[in-house]
Amino acid sequence: MIIFTAEAPKLILRPVPDPPKLLSMKTIYPLVVFTDLDGTLLDHQTYDWRPAAPALARLAEINAVVVLASSKTASEIKVLQKEMRLSHWPAIVENGSGIAGSQSPEEYRKLRHQLNSVTPELRNYFCGFGDMPPEEVADRTGLSLEKARLAKERRFSEPGVWSGTAEQEAAFENALSKIGISARRGGRFLTLSYGKTKADQMAEILKSHPARNCIALGDAPNDIEMIRSADYGIIISNPHHPSLPTLEEEATGRVLRTREPGPYGWNSAVMMLLIKLGI
Repeated sequence: MIIFTAEAPKLILRPVPDPPKLLSMKTIYPLVVFTDLDGTLLDHQTYDWRPAAPALARLAEINAVVVLASSKTASEIKVLQKEMRLSHWPAIVENGSGIAGSQSPEEYRKLRHQLNSVTPELRNYFCGFGDMPPEEVADRTGLSLEKARLAKERRFSEPGVWSGTAEQEAAFENALSKIGISARRGGRFLTLSYGKTKADQMAEILKSHPARNCIALGDAPNDIEMIRSADYGIIISNPHHPSLPTLEEEATGRVLRTREPGPYGWNSAVMMLLIKLGI
């Protein structure tokens, strides 16, 4: 197992360079970075990304593609992309259920209808965002009320909290699978969707943004496929939930772990990998 460790850098914020002109479809990008947000690029409690600003600035300088991949909605992602000056790149939304800006048909209403068809003995233990007023979403996530409203603007998936036993949860997931719905656990919520994952959307984006190298960073079980699919995967430390299990790719150095959590670990890991890759 390889672990990145470094003292937390002094935070010196510099302007992120202007977005470079997009290269032609035939051009190979030097690097594509796929990153989870909550607990990875964003601090688990404060949602601050600025400790990773030095690495983001360096990625902009080399024209690396930075793809935000999160359970957040397109509306939420759009705000963060603007803050980080990443609006010119694609983004994976709603835990891999869609790509921001895609013209996919509306799925959320159908998903909610099928969810409500599950026997009440199981359904009542799941409280999704669609069951919560914005105030409760804000309370459960730590988001502002305005951002909580954006989190409810869903098109592809339904995150929520489970209050039953593990045995009841397994029965709930089995009932959902029979009607074509999958359940994936992230750092905070159990998210229901029609089965597409971050790794699925990662493969689609790499078709239109080919690169010499690909990095993926995450902290939760729903990031494992994405991490294992990259040339280099980074597991970001998150003391707020159990560590991910050891992956076989860690023995070869393809998957690495950070000691520092959140954006500090993200910044250190990306900077060190850029040195390793010579870019």
